[in-house]
Amino acid sequence: MVRVVETVVGPDGWTTWDRLVAQVSPATVRAWVAAGRLVRLDTGVYAAPLADWRTRAAAVARQRHAVVSHGTALALWGLVPPPDGPVHLSVAPGRSGRGSSGVVLHRGRDVDWHVRRVAGMPVTSVERSLVDAWGSPGGLDRSALRGAVIAAVRERRCSAGDLAAEVARRTRLPCRAELAELVRLLAEGCRSELEIWGCLHVLRGPGMPAFVQQRPVVVGGERFLLDAACEEVLLAVEMDGAAWHGSRTQRERDIRRDALVATVGWQTLRFGHARLTRAPEHCRRDIRAAYEVRRRLFRPNGVR
Repeated sequence: MVRVVETVVGPDGWTTWDRLVAQVSPATVRAWVAAGRLVRLDTGVYAAPLADWRTRAAAVARQRHAVVSHGTALALWGLVPPPDGPVHLSVAPGRSGRGSSGVVLHRGRDVDWHVRRVAGMPVTSVERSLVDAWGSPGGLDRSALRGAVIAAVRERRCSAGDLAAEVARRTRLPCRAELAELVRLLAEGCRSELEIWGCLHVLRGPGMPAFVQQRPVVVGGERFLLDAACEEVLLAVEMDGAAWHGSRTQRERDIRRDALVATVGWQTLRFGHARLTRAPEHCRRDIRAAYEVRRRLFRPNGVR
């Protein structure tokens, strides 16, 4: 009886050597691999040629009794694009760390504390995956990892506090200071690279008043978050990314929002990406000028 590869592999898209040779001869398995009709994913693990990266991750994690981690876990969490390279997994320190051409095995402490489930697979928590990948990027560039960290906090996949605690535990993490600074800025309310730039290069410049990030304002039952707010004089600074705020619909929303928060006393200054990044000193000048005018309005006799 002629066996079809897909039938032998089964509905999961992967199988093991033992299950294969229970249905066909070892010689047939080797012939299928040589012909490209079957792919060897790892020691004793095989899949159909068109198996996607999720199938590969599920197969190897099951066979290795390991947890999907690092960049592969971030892809499962939807924080980075699907990986082109090997699958990354983590095992306890006492386990073998030897991988294969398609598998990178990491040995790490306290992995069990961070096991979650995504699509039925054991996956490290978002905060653990981010910190692991920061130390061992595995082909991910630093900008992609920074974006994943920012998105995870902004989308409430994990908190800045969770990340800070994980970073604190990893005293030997490569580039640890950079990640700790990023997490600190996220904890203070920054929610994008543009806001981080604005916070560091504009809002905290010389002679600037004190600002807080992500200040909530409620108007008529609607809740808005101000990118940066000077409570002293009710001055808001909004930092507008070109991609999002460049659309006509979003501009109209911004105009409505600014008008509504003005009804409860807030003046809004908006700065686009180009001006913030190319002329931060001009932005600081405009903010200081607005602050001084409003300070005189709020304190005409030295008392608010």
